[in-house]
Amino acid sequence: MVDAAVTESIAQTDSELLAKLNEEQRLAVETTDGPLLVLAGAGTGKTRVLTTRIAHILLEKKAWPGEILAVTFTNKAAREMQERVTHLTGASQALWMGTFHSIGARIIRRHAEKLGLTSSFTILDMDDQIRLLKQILNELSIDDKSTPAKLFSGIIQSWKDQGLRPDQVTSAHDLGAGGGNAVKVYKIYQDRLRQLNATDFGDLILHMLTLFTQFQDILQEYVKRFKYILVDEYQDTNVSQYLWLRLLASFHKNICCVGDDDQSIYSWRGAEVGNILRFERDYPNAKTVRLECNYRSTPHILAAASAVIANNKGRLGKTLWTPIKEGEKIRLKSLWDEGEESRFIGEEVEAMQHNSVSLKDMAILVRAGFQTRSFEERFLTLGIPYRVIGGLRFYERAEIRDTIAYLRVIATPQDDLALERIINLPKRGIGQATMQGIHTTARNLNISMYHAVVHMLAVGELKGKLVASLDKFVKDCERWRGQIEQLPLAEVVELVLEESGYRAMWTAEKSPEAAGRLENLKELVRAMGDFESLAAFLEHVSLVTEATNADKNADMISMMTLHAAKGLEFKVVFLPGWEEGVFPHQRAMDETGMKGLEEERRLAYVGITRAREKLFISHAANRRIYNQWQSSIPSRFIGEIPAEHVDKLGGGMYGAPKVEQRDWRAEVASILGSVVGGKQTGTAAKDESKFSKGSRIFHQKFGYGRVAAVQGKNLEIDFEKAGHKKVLADYVELA
Repeated sequence: MVDAAVTESIAQTDSELLAKLNEEQRLAVETTDGPLLVLAGAGTGKTRVLTTRIAHILLEKKAWPGEILAVTFTNKAAREMQERVTHLTGASQALWMGTFHSIGARIIRRHAEKLGLTSSFTILDMDDQIRLLKQILNELSIDDKSTPAKLFSGIIQSWKDQGLRPDQVTSAHDLGAGGGNAVKVYKIYQDRLRQLNATDFGDLILHMLTLFTQFQDILQEYVKRFKYILVDEYQDTNVSQYLWLRLLASFHKNICCVGDDDQSIYSWRGAEVGNILRFERDYPNAKTVRLECNYRSTPHILAAASAVIANNKGRLGKTLWTPIKEGEKIRLKSLWDEGEESRFIGEEVEAMQHNSVSLKDMAILVRAGFQTRSFEERFLTLGIPYRVIGGLRFYERAEIRDTIAYLRVIATPQDDLALERIINLPKRGIGQATMQGIHTTARNLNISMYHAVVHMLAVGELKGKLVASLDKFVKDCERWRGQIEQLPLAEVVELVLEESGYRAMWTAEKSPEAAGRLENLKELVRAMGDFESLAAFLEHVSLVTEATNADKNADMISMMTLHAAKGLEFKVVFLPGWEEGVFPHQRAMDETGMKGLEEERRLAYVGITRAREKLFISHAANRRIYNQWQSSIPSRFIGEIPAEHVDKLGGGMYGAPKVEQRDWRAEVASILGSVVGGKQTGTAAKDESKFSKGSRIFHQKFGYGRVAAVQGKNLEIDFEKAGHKKVLADYVELA
């Protein structure tokens, strides 16, 4: 069924293509009829299987190009698949091949009138979605501060991921979301989108479900059209995508899903690992092929990955192996603190550079974005070029720049650029007209904007709520400026974040990014402990920012989160911060229990299998939290790696010259025995509730005193020598 033009463009015969595959890959390609699940482990050639399978179907004349549907998640993956199929068959232009969303847009445009749209509908980006939601909240008199538009956006997207239209959301799904207003907002939002002749990205799947479930003729058209369906990264599908695929496969049932249940790490954006786990129940006659031969990593690396992931209960099971016979063991390093950890990795990177290993072949993979700061600082000192993939460098992140702007205003009230950034952050009711007035006053009197605000307050030029709002802002800045010489810098920054309401703003923010921003703010406070003065810190930031303007085409080491690393590979990989609470992440376990722990373990599996030749895992015995040291214990994942695959490097936290002779797996198991619910029983963070009026306390700088008043984390203390002061509970201890 392949026409002559296509046949002439084929560079290789079917037998030549099949000859390049191993036994399992060939089985996956040749099993064309009926449902097929291909469990493709890391580095086992899943893209080759997908593209060769399409070529095989065409060469065997089982279908026309237009009768094949191939879907994946990213434009990059779709382009790669198209290029490979074009190279093999010359027929990719006729295929229905692309991302879920691009295929969805293509189908919806053909039947837009059934949905109350026209074929020229627009797809709103996130900014437009939030703007529309804010309009709706304003019309409903819903306070955007207590229940922000981003919160409603997240709720609505989660319902769309589950395939739920507004009329399908029940009390079991609602649970009082958005203050009980979410369903109402969702309905109005969908109506407003229709009026605008627009959709959002969630609609591109949800509307396809609507077409297929409410219009049987449309469903029949597509289920008969697509004789073969191929799905990449099936473990990352959400419920809506899962339902859509099942509907499309209901006629021919020739659906091939390729994925790896051990690499399902995106539950936070709607992915449902259960979709791949129940494939054989959904399709009783399904066949399963396991691709377990890894062509990129050494035996020790693969054995470690397999041993760690074997501890998960929710998996179908497979064991990676490699024809590679030799390779270095994983190097495990125990260190005193994060500073020593960054120095250790910096030294290893320099040593490998001297041995002609390119920086672009190395990567540092962290669990959370805040962890990159110490490595960025170290590499800038060493002059090692680096890039942060999938995110901004630490000091370029919005929440860090905002906080630094506060500090710049405190240090230099004449800094108009910094003042403009934060004068209405968090919201203080300052609109464009007020800002124009401040600018005009500053120019007319030839003074800074900050002093213009002070002047306008003094002469009564400001009216209404603005007076109280800006008066508090000025008084706060003056008080913080006075505390710079009295308190440790980290403590002043804590007060700024607390008293300005900036931290509370992000705490109230319910977007997926909010938790990471709060972690970054904690890391910034930790960084303050390294500087003697605010001036020294601000100078350092300026130099760091200037240094980031290096040649972007230079050979650079990569830094990224484990989530961003999926699909990539490097000759050398560093996995720092393998400590309980950091990795596995405490929040993941607190919020979703065992399900969260198993996803964290899948992240560990992803991290380990990114390495081709060398893998370093490190953990620190101490971490500084709010400028106070707390003990850390090794990640449970370290204890799950068989000792025969690990070289324990000497020195570090144990301080023994021959620690490699110790039974470190037993040590980890013993330490974990003292952990309850993932938290260390002996070194928990300070419980502010133990401070009450009259408690005798000790502060590192001000000495002994008694608590005069308690308000949350804020304490008023009468110190014996330093007098009456306001401090945070994190910086004092009971005497």
